[in-house]
Amino acid sequence: MEFRTLGRSGMKVPELCFGTGTFGGSNEFFKAWGQTDVDEARKLIDICMEAGCNFFDTADVYSDGESEKVLGRAIDHLKRADVLLSTKTTFRFGPGPNNVGSSRYHITQQVEGSLQRLGTDYIDVYHMHAFDALTPVEETLNTLDKLVREGKVRYIACSNFSGWHLMKSLSASERYGWSRYVAQQVYYSLIGRDYEWELMPLGVDQGVGALVWSPLGWGRLTGKIRRGQPLPQDSRLQNAMVVGAGPRPDEELLYNVVDALDKVSAETGKSVPQVALAWVLARPTVSSVIIGARDEKQLRANLAAAEFKLSAEQITALDAASRVNLAYPYWHQVQFAERNPFPVPQQMSE
Repeated sequence: MEFRTLGRSGMKVPELCFGTGTFGGSNEFFKAWGQTDVDEARKLIDICMEAGCNFFDTADVYSDGESEKVLGRAIDHLKRADVLLSTKTTFRFGPGPNNVGSSRYHITQQVEGSLQRLGTDYIDVYHMHAFDALTPVEETLNTLDKLVREGKVRYIACSNFSGWHLMKSLSASERYGWSRYVAQQVYYSLIGRDYEWELMPLGVDQGVGALVWSPLGWGRLTGKIRRGQPLPQDSRLQNAMVVGAGPRPDEELLYNVVDALDKVSAETGKSVPQVALAWVLARPTVSSVIIGARDEKQLRANLAAAEFKLSAEQITALDAASRVNLAYPYWHQVQFAERNPFPVPQQMSE
């Protein structure tokens, strides 16, 4: 397993991170993702550790805190220093006007809760799960900086920010000498390349690494969804709540991408999801790609995506199949590639 630098920080993270949204399954939304209990979670984590994937991602809102609890118990047989833990806050966690957001009140309350549920005294990467437009960024960042200085948090990151949200936050950190976001957790896949428009160039310029969530396009690039075929009964996309909460790519784009993935799959002898993951791993700024799995077979297959690299020709073919019309001003900017070059990809095979 290759280790990469997490943005402009001194920490190395494995190129694959295991996402634990499937742990717990305590409400309707997360039951559609999975209901992994402690015993099964421990087996999956041991498989990850054996493969060199020691990075585990969760959030306070995943199954109302149950994901953190299951993860904490599932790693209690390991040395804490051997694992990297990532969790998040911002979304509502219970009733009351202050149980939501990125205020000092909510962050302080939630970080203590996460530490308790995870059974640890520090968090390696702590994310603001979304941008809170009602709380000054100075309040949020000052609070996070205090947590870093207290040793409760090692590094801070954000998730689902727009370009100006992130840049405003980085500017505040620089102005006051506070800890800065070293990573951003982003949705990025062959059928969702919006990350490239604004956030990727910002990441290159400011040294913010990408932790990619849903690299298989919200479950659409598993190889089971194809033109003219019904949706598999075991797909989480059968759940209207899950579909409504996620991206909705154009169907023809999806099928064109799957066709291209099939071609590369035949050339490499790798599965469709493995090829889709390998494409994301080759993209600029990507520090780690978050994979999920309901069972051992699925996990081992996803971990194997780190064992090969796509050729430049294969990446170009996948790029072409997944290209969409850009929004303004990006369609205008790409016409002047001489002055606005696309970021350099990760190392590709010959």
